[in-house]
Amino acid sequence: MATPFITRSPRPRAVAKPSRRSSEPLSRDRIVTAAFDLVAAEGLAAFSTRKLGDRLGCEAMSIYHHFPSKHHLLDAMIDRAIGSLELPPAELPPIERLRRFVHAYREMANRHAAFYPLLAVHRLNTETGVRMIESVLGLISDVLPDAELTARHFRALGYYITGAALDETSGYARGPSAAEPVADAYVAEHCPLLAACARYFKPEHWSATYELGLEALLARVEADAAALAKARGRRRAGS
Repeated sequence: MATPFITRSPRPRAVAKPSRRSSEPLSRDRIVTAAFDLVAAEGLAAFSTRKLGDRLGCEAMSIYHHFPSKHHLLDAMIDRAIGSLELPPAELPPIERLRRFVHAYREMANRHAAFYPLLAVHRLNTETGVRMIESVLGLISDVLPDAELTARHFRALGYYITGAALDETSGYARGPSAAEPVADAYVAEHCPLLAACARYFKPEHWSATYELGLEALLARVEADAAALAKARGRRRAGS
């Protein structure tokens, strides 16, 4: 049997790939912006200068002309995030200024949700970082003018807002587990309190829960401020 005649498709023309190079000048600001975009798109674990170079349209080595290492770039990203926090207006009552700053911090954490797990545990030892710490200490000290109590409330507020932000951005609901989820019917039968409370664990209730904890902490700040003022008044009266 004769072999049928097989026609071959013409070889496709090679299409030139678009150049990776960008006409926009590379700068520290542009690199940091692209780094945030990359982390938001792919997560911290997948972040690399090679991928960042692809996004910027440059070789990875070009990034190192602006940042000596990946860690220096991450420091700059930390500075960008915390540098976006503005102090509330000075004419507000001190406790309201503190309240507004804490809310602003939570908003910043959720704005950079994919990046926040690094920010939460990163040492704030740049100039931007220590100035931010100084500013928050100042907000607390304006309510409670005592170094020891200011330090303790700074840490207590830090524990709360950092833990809350970590839970909201990457915490329990996204935690790893190899187990199959327990059936709703089992929970309803054997864990009635969990079944009743479960709806209030959902994201739409997070703000109300956050307010509950924050207001309890701020109430203690105000109570300690009142006690301090009373003690100092007694000392002045006795001198």
